[in-house]
Amino acid sequence: MNKIIAIYTDGSCLGNPGPGGWGIIILYKGKEIKISGREKETTNNRMEMTAIIEALRWLHDKSNLSREELRNFKIKIYSDSNLLVKTLNQGWKRKANLDLWSEIDKFRAWLDIEWIWVKAHDTDKYNNMVDALAFNEAKEQKKELS
Repeated sequence: MNKIIAIYTDGSCLGNPGPGGWGIIILYKGKEIKISGREKETTNNRMEMTAIIEALRWLHDKSNLSREELRNFKIKIYSDSNLLVKTLNQGWKRKANLDLWSEIDKFRAWLDIEWIWVKAHDTDKYNNMVDALAFNEAKEQKKELS
């Protein structure tokens, strides 16, 4: 199996709780697919998790790959959230945001996913790009609320 889809995710929140944003970049078929969104009142952890959910939703609904085709891909999801990566890789106890954990579990159930931690605000080009997407969405949401 050498088919890979790489996905970078990040969330941002101005205040905790406060206006938030999330961003993802999907590297697929030589393209950079950028998707982002925002919420009025949220937390940073919820935005980090929402980014993962939206990335997985894209795979299921917008990638134009059937379930069988998706099974032939290794999905590499990069996040700067140590909490998320350790929970998904090492089975850390889930204490909050159980609604979002349920969504993540539903979407990842039969996919071959490698969860990879990447240092925030460092040298990783795509991590810095998703950080900017998420932060800009949070800023725009804050403007809309003003």
